[in-house]
Amino acid sequence: MHFVIMGCGRVGAMLARRTLEIGHEVTVIDQDAAALRRLGPDFPGRTVVGVGFDRDTLEAAGIRTAAGFAAVSSGDNSNIIAARVVREEFGVRSVVARIYDPRRAEVYERLGIATVATVRWTAAQMLGRLIPAAAEREYQDVSGAITMVTLSPDESWLALPLQRIEQETGARVAFLTRLGEGVLPGEGARLQQGDVLHMLCHTAQLAHVESALAGRRRERADGEEQA
Repeated sequence: MHFVIMGCGRVGAMLARRTLEIGHEVTVIDQDAAALRRLGPDFPGRTVVGVGFDRDTLEAAGIRTAAGFAAVSSGDNSNIIAARVVREEFGVRSVVARIYDPRRAEVYERLGIATVATVRWTAAQMLGRLIPAAAEREYQDVSGAITMVTLSPDESWLALPLQRIEQETGARVAFLTRLGEGVLPGEGARLQQGDVLHMLCHTAQLAHVESALAGRRRERADGEEQA
């Protein structure tokens, strides 16, 4: 498949190389010819010098045959304009834009433009490494109704079947990370020491899910445990 990337900073250059490594074709756009040198003299993809939201530039980059478009320049406005032009005028369905302002990112997500809010993502990554037990909100659907949260439950949840955790929290385990590898849990799977859960829940119930799994499970009067 063919992909077009606007912006050849460190992120754009890395994204281009990774896309090529997994077997796809790439065209990189940047208005600064010098920036394209980051790709190196042996770069096997195509490059186009020009403004990334200019229609002629996009045509030259092969946008009409592109399976996806990434806008990762250093400017929020440029990224959003380019993303909207590519999506609305050229009909490319897979479009993502890097946005530094998280408030604007949420607005554009609701308009159907996938965004990566750099500040929000970096803060979440830093928090997860600073406080290992802290929950990290790693995904939210376009409507904002569903959120995926990543967390390590309190040790009192260990050995509990994942199905029981779902029942008690009202969230679903999408997958888990065990010994550094992603795992799709089978029927009867139980939480083990060191497991990280990736759970989907209604955004309105997010605080409940996070607080329940971060704390100790309570016991019912009849001796049956619950969150």
